[in-house]
Amino acid sequence: MTDQSPSEIALESRQAKAARLFSPSAARNRDAIGDLLAGLLPPSARVLEIGSGTGEHAVSVCQRRPDIDWQPSDPDAVSRASQNAWAAEMAPNMRPSLDLDLTRPGWNAGLGGFDALVCLNVIHIAPWAVAEAIAAASRTLIAGDDSLVYLYGPYLEGAATAPSNLDFDRSLKSRNAQWGVRARSDVEALFAAAGWAAPDRHEMPANNLSLVFRRRSPL
Repeated sequence: MTDQSPSEIALESRQAKAARLFSPSAARNRDAIGDLLAGLLPPSARVLEIGSGTGEHAVSVCQRRPDIDWQPSDPDAVSRASQNAWAAEMAPNMRPSLDLDLTRPGWNAGLGGFDALVCLNVIHIAPWAVAEAIAAASRTLIAGDDSLVYLYGPYLEGAATAPSNLDFDRSLKSRNAQWGVRARSDVEALFAAAGWAAPDRHEMPANNLSLVFRRRSPL
């Protein structure tokens, strides 16, 4: 099953210690994500994370890779405060969180020069327009031969889709018609149109996937 239960989506059941929030789903997957991402990011990478939630995933990667420069973001003020609190206590290589709402025109104005764009457990609990905004912005936000886009979450894979992800998809759509587990083929097509090669596919716990997109090699 997915590592986000329906009760943990959107208004996730979180525990708080001062401003720091603790997410049950982050606790289940942060080590697997941290281990994989730490091995993928180039040296001294500058990373933009979209929808950083509690900030626990960012901390997990930053502690493994103190050389990187991590820029968290979130449209939710409480989440941004949590990210900043985690950074102050445990990850000095995390920058102050940005208020980025990808449904707002011009959300990426003034941003750029990143080596990686990271987005975890977001595109299935957001309108498809958010995935489109990420792909479109990846053309200009990220530079360099070693640059990458990292997407984590559940995906539909035709007949190979896990039954739990089909159930999860129905649950999400019953709550918001614009939400839903995305077809991996649709996500890959979206990023192909933005100049990214077919992704490396990494199986993760609870029927989730990590998709790692790299720049398409010139002919």
